[in-house]
Amino acid sequence: MKKNFDECLKMLLTHEGGYVNDPRDSGGRTNLGMTQAVYEQFLGRAVTEDEMKALTPADVGPVYKANYWDKCRCDDLPSGLDWSVFDWAVNSGTGRSAKALQRVIACKPDGAIGPATLKAVSDFEPMDLIEKMFDARQHFYENLKQFDIYGSGWSRRNKETLEQALDMA
Repeated sequence: MKKNFDECLKMLLTHEGGYVNDPRDSGGRTNLGMTQAVYEQFLGRAVTEDEMKALTPADVGPVYKANYWDKCRCDDLPSGLDWSVFDWAVNSGTGRSAKALQRVIACKPDGAIGPATLKAVSDFEPMDLIEKMFDARQHFYENLKQFDIYGSGWSRRNKETLEQALDMA
């Protein structure tokens, strides 16, 4: 829902944490969940390590809004489901999150949330969709090669997102 972006961004930034540059993570330099590559693409210029370390919520908010929230049509999704879709989109890509939602509602999984997807969503109870998105996300995580490294964190995040999304619904 339109009113939920700011609240969802706060929850997202809690999940994402601060600056990291883990050599095991292909994302490279990351701060507030924002990879350097994504931030550079959004700005249209190179970014230094110091700039990455100094990122603020005000810096990354517009990127998350344009690249994830708007791309997944979260303003048009029911409250709670918007959070579920958004958090997974940030964590694993907008296409993956959108396709998971489309599979849950038995729509063609093309990775773009459009009128047909939104119409189908309206035929379901939001809480049911939120729970099914949780299950799909957990299944996805458990089948990743790096689950043994990051799995407990991913699972915790997924469970927190489920609980928060259900509270919002």
